[in-house]
Amino acid sequence: MRHTISVLVENKFGVLTRVTGMFSGRGFNIDSLNVGPTHDPKFSRITVTVMGNSQQLDQCIKQLNKLVEVMEVRDLANDTFVARELLLCKVGCDSENRTEILQICEIFRAKIVDVSLHSVIIEMTGNLNKIEAFLAMLEPFGIKALARSGAVALERNRKLEL
Repeated sequence: MRHTISVLVENKFGVLTRVTGMFSGRGFNIDSLNVGPTHDPKFSRITVTVMGNSQQLDQCIKQLNKLVEVMEVRDLANDTFVARELLLCKVGCDSENRTEILQICEIFRAKIVDVSLHSVIIEMTGNLNKIEAFLAMLEPFGIKALARSGAVALERNRKLEL
């Protein structure tokens, strides 16, 4: 089962090592890892995506909560959060297929950020399914290189606030 974990931590040296060590020490392979500052420069948010057993993950979360620098840990369930990923993808293209690539970008709301005679670099954000579908559409043109940010996620409000 895929789990998305959001960890709010103090923005201090060595915290990332301790947090990721908790996952690797319990046999989890991290599928994606994203770290960035929050609106308060004292804190950072770590978003980790892992595949694994719920019981082992529960134990890992308990251990994370014991770390002094960890302020909050959330195992985000599929219907309680919004997640997005950034993709940069270099695709082979020429004058014959450039229009088709542009149409695919338009459908997926992607932007071409660089153009050369034999390739384009495309930027897109979306959830995992959208990214995978987009890459499948580009595959026939020849993906020359790609970089993905990994998921960033925030929990939705559970109560409707007026």
